[in-house]
Amino acid sequence: MILDPVALLTRMLEIPSVSTQESTLAHVLVAEMARLGFESFVDEAGNAVGIMGAGPDVVLLGHIDTVPGEIPVRIENGNLYGRGAVDAKGPFAAFVCAAARLTASGAHLPFRLVLIGAVEEEAASSKGARYAAERYHPVACVIGEPSGWDRITLGYKGRLLVDGVWQQPMSHSAGREASAAERAVAFWNDVAAHCTAYNQGRERLFDQLLPSLRSICSQSDGLTDRAELTIGVRLPPDVPPETLSSVIAERSHGGVLRFRDLCPAYQAEKNTPLARAVLKGIRAAGGNPGFLLKTGTSDMNIVGPIWRCPILAYGPGDSSLDHTPNEHISVEEYLRSIEVLEHALRRLAVDG
Repeated sequence: MILDPVALLTRMLEIPSVSTQESTLAHVLVAEMARLGFESFVDEAGNAVGIMGAGPDVVLLGHIDTVPGEIPVRIENGNLYGRGAVDAKGPFAAFVCAAARLTASGAHLPFRLVLIGAVEEEAASSKGARYAAERYHPVACVIGEPSGWDRITLGYKGRLLVDGVWQQPMSHSAGREASAAERAVAFWNDVAAHCTAYNQGRERLFDQLLPSLRSICSQSDGLTDRAELTIGVRLPPDVPPETLSSVIAERSHGGVLRFRDLCPAYQAEKNTPLARAVLKGIRAAGGNPGFLLKTGTSDMNIVGPIWRCPILAYGPGDSSLDHTPNEHISVEEYLRSIEVLEHALRRLAVDG
């Protein structure tokens, strides 16, 4: 079957798939993968799954959900615009196209190739990846996230989210008692100061604690003074989220704290048959490959510790455009990434 890569990605971008609302796109992808000769289905988590070949599993795990925000789908100056173009419909479309080329060429692979378009990665629940993690046992895995066509991502920081509530009887603003809003701000300042102290002497962002104030608000009904905030902290590999939770709990300033999304950092090995295969694919496409460590998180954090197989993240796109109103992907880069993946899978079949 003939597959137009740009037409596929354009169609994917035209179908909204905000986290928890991926069903329409999942079914379209399953139909397309079936047309291309894959065994395909929507699994119980809502993931779009396509399978080809037989043998031990090699999993290509991307995500098809996006953050909110409508971006008109169009091509301008060689760039394809649309929500999810970079994060991460572009990488998953590249997976589908590379696998389809292998199928069309009649290539014999000594493994079963499993493509998973996962749901709810952006919702921080990672519902699709958690479901897949318990049902597959791959010998290698590529995570579909933007790295740039000539780069490989080996690791992602961990994450911890904290919701805090401060509530107390109203008092006069001229009094000496700190308001609920002031207690919330003091809590944030203490967490930020702890992170700053920890980061001393650590030059790489990947090795630092990176705090962010996600939201803050205060209100009063004339009797009760209340403040709420949410903070996030990106974690380096040597700080388990449970450890930081204990430290933060001691700085509550009288608030009630709720800790969620305790996700450890994960860093993969670089000297594996999978990494070597992708490096060869990049060189074959004319690139000078390099490795990246990302300050965000991905589904690698979820499946990496469970599968314990060679793993890396790869995909076209500039990750600085993730979640932005200007999200777009270079068509040339997208097409080149398909070449890289096709070559890498062929090399993995020979060398792996």
